[in-house]
Amino acid sequence: MSFKDLNLIEPLERAIAKQGYKTPTPIQEKSIPSLLEGRDLIGVAQTGTGKTAAFVLPILQRMPERYPRVIRTLVIAPTRELAAQIGESFAAYGAFLKFKHAVIFGGVGQGAQVNALRKGVDIVVATPGRLLDLMEQGYISLKDIEFFVLDEADRMLDMGFIHDIKKIISRLPQKRQSLFFSATMPPQVNELARQLLRDPVHVAVVAQATTVDSVKQCVFFVDPAVKDKLLLDLLRQKHLTCVLVFTRTKHRANKLVAYLSHNGVRADAIHGNKSQTNRTKALADFRSGHTKVLVATDIAARGIDIDNISHVINFELPNIPESYVHRIGRTARAGAEGTAYSFCAADERDFLRDIEKLIRQKIEVIDHQYHSEHAKNAVGSAARPAPKGRGGFRPQNRHKRHFRR
Repeated sequence: MSFKDLNLIEPLERAIAKQGYKTPTPIQEKSIPSLLEGRDLIGVAQTGTGKTAAFVLPILQRMPERYPRVIRTLVIAPTRELAAQIGESFAAYGAFLKFKHAVIFGGVGQGAQVNALRKGVDIVVATPGRLLDLMEQGYISLKDIEFFVLDEADRMLDMGFIHDIKKIISRLPQKRQSLFFSATMPPQVNELARQLLRDPVHVAVVAQATTVDSVKQCVFFVDPAVKDKLLLDLLRQKHLTCVLVFTRTKHRANKLVAYLSHNGVRADAIHGNKSQTNRTKALADFRSGHTKVLVATDIAARGIDIDNISHVINFELPNIPESYVHRIGRTARAGAEGTAYSFCAADERDFLRDIEKLIRQKIEVIDHQYHSEHAKNAVGSAARPAPKGRGGFRPQNRHKRHFRR
């Protein structure tokens, strides 16, 4: 199937061609026809599957031009980075249409956002907190909304936005088309979808909570005190070219960046305490290759859309197993291969068990010079030989071909 088979209008086809796309992804192929018919939709899909275009294209086609401009499309996203990326998609796919959009998020002054709203926009992409703030100040009205999209719903609930989301939904018109996207569908997310949607079409492009087949997954049993040394040894391997490292806390992320920088590795951090200016610069430097390593908290797990991330490293395992799926989904994007390394200390053994239960597979255990017998025995799994090729790592054998510096 090609995009021409989806009955999109000529300005959208032209914009798609300008972006270099010819064939729709599975979620686009399954979603766009139903959305063009005006159906509500539940989409179960991980990031990197093309779901943004799956809702942006039909909304742009179905939304007629209207003057004076009023907000008729509202997209809610959990993070500033994801909101910005969705805004970029509306700009790219709507390049030959006359709609105007605004991206609304916190962490920056509201002046520029308010000015854009005053000039009139058709589409608002927003994070929940700043949206509610501007609604309470009288700058945003939802009474004319015709299209509503809740993106990354499970992440939204993980971040504690459930009450904000319910407040926003209560202000929407009854007559609207609603789209609901989530990478996983735990009970609370299912209940929210049931309240929001009417007779929805269900689209799932991957089994829930599965990991991408092209991601090589490995785990290192290691004591917390030497995790930083193991990380540094890994990063000195040449095939780790663009690396996203996840920590559970902002403080740990900052300490890790300081340690890596002191040891000659270009690194930066991205988390909620960073200003939006700093976060945007960190992403730009990482995307351009100026920075080799980006250390992030889970705020970035759904908000980083960079195709060339070679490795994801879980410096600390997440205590929510679904977050593991989202983290490692940052690599192996756009058909590429990738590797996910996880460091497991003895007190993280339950996290590893939960992750393996969720993804329904055992993660390959890699032996190394910082190996922790205590952590290994706590999980109850014997270390297996390191696999050959891209995922293999035996730093004690420093003359192996794949560990030359």
